[in-house]
Amino acid sequence: MNVRIILVGTTHPGNIGATARAMKNMGLADLTLVNPRYFPHADATTRASGAEDILQSTKLVDSLTEALSDCTYVAGASARSRSIGWPSMAPRACAERLLQESAHGVAAVVFGPEQSGLTNEDLDRCNTLLTIPTEAGFSSLNLAMAVQILAYELRVAGISAEEPPPEAEAPPATGAELENFYTHLEQVLTGSGFLDPQNPRLLMRRLRRLFVKAELDQNEVNILRGMLAALAPEVPKDQAE
Repeated sequence: MNVRIILVGTTHPGNIGATARAMKNMGLADLTLVNPRYFPHADATTRASGAEDILQSTKLVDSLTEALSDCTYVAGASARSRSIGWPSMAPRACAERLLQESAHGVAAVVFGPEQSGLTNEDLDRCNTLLTIPTEAGFSSLNLAMAVQILAYELRVAGISAEEPPPEAEAPPATGAELENFYTHLEQVLTGSGFLDPQNPRLLMRRLRRLFVKAELDQNEVNILRGMLAALAPEVPKDQAE
C-alpha cells in the first residue's frame, strides 16, 4: 500500500518501535519521523520486535512540510475539537479513502506528539481529520494503539478491494504544489490589500479549508496560479515556489 505513516514530535522511542511493529503486521512499510526526541534508540528497537527493517528504512525530517512534500492526500489524527471545522472521518472510512487515493499518489496519515497532538498549523496541511471514537469523557489511546487501529482498517480495506479506482483526469496536487499555491495566494491577497498582514485573523486557514474541500488536482492548481499571475503580474510566480 502506498500509504505513509508520519509521527510528529514523538517523545517516547518505544512508541516508534511499537508503531513499526503495528505497521509490519498490516503490510505497511513507509514510516517518516518529524523531529523525534530520541531516535535511533534501544527502546525503539526492542519494541519493534521483528520490525527492525521498518526502523532501518525510516526517514527523518525536520518539518511536516518536508514529510508531506510528495503526498497527494493527508489525514491528520486528532481527538481534540477545533475552532474551525475540518472534514472528519472514522478509521474505516478514512482507510478506504486512503487506499483509494494511494492509487494516484502517496497518501499519508499524520500522528502528533503523545501529550499535545497535532497543532492547527499541522492540520492546515491535511485533507481530513482521522478521529477514533472512544468512550465519552475518556480519550486516552496510546500512539502506537492509534496507529494499529488505522493500520488494521487499511489491511481490511486492501483485502476487500476488488476493482481498481477509475483513472483520474490529472494527478492530485502534491503537498509542495499546494504550499506554493497558498504562498502565491497570500502574496497576491496581501498586495491587493484584501489581507492585512497585521491583522490576518483566520483568513488563510479558512481559505485552506475551502481548497482542501475542492481536492485540487495539478491542472486546477496550475489554472489558479495562472489566474493569480494574471491578476497580479507584479508578484513573481517563481518567488512563491
